[in-house]
Amino acid sequence: MAKKTKSRSAAQAAVKKRSGAKAVARSSARKAVKAKARTTPAKAAPKKAARPKQRIAISHHREEDFKADGLRTYAKYRDLGIAEASHGLAQAHVIRLQGPCDPNEVSKLHFHDVEFQMVYVLKGWVKTYMDGQGETLMKEGSAWTQPPKIKHMILDYSDDVELLEVILPAEFRTVELKA
Repeated sequence: MAKKTKSRSAAQAAVKKRSGAKAVARSSARKAVKAKARTTPAKAAPKKAARPKQRIAISHHREEDFKADGLRTYAKYRDLGIAEASHGLAQAHVIRLQGPCDPNEVSKLHFHDVEFQMVYVLKGWVKTYMDGQGETLMKEGSAWTQPPKIKHMILDYSDDVELLEVILPAEFRTVELKA
């Protein structure tokens, strides 16, 4: 009986020894593959240029910061400093549409060549048209995204409307269309 136990222990030791040798061999093979992967240049995806480091942008409400120097003549914009802080990655501003709404000036079908656009109604209301969505009344607390190049226009708005708009990238093209 002692022999069986002894031979069983010897057999277990032999198995451990063999599997240990295999583990060492597998481990060495994995290291070689990993090392090769690190030294082989990636051919599929070119490296992206590093963006400059973003900085903090803080903006406090000041009436004198609303300027009539934006995209639309019937609006005043308060830049929130995001474009400068993000080196053009994004822009954000508060927009006050000047009342009363004149549909002849305001309701022009257009699109923006952007990657992302989001609008949030801070105050008042605005009635919009978006291609594929139709007319929508957006009130205080409403938000929407506009997919890239979606045709849209403002139809009407309250005299006190304020909107928060976030756009990527900061610089973009707007194209006016014939209705």
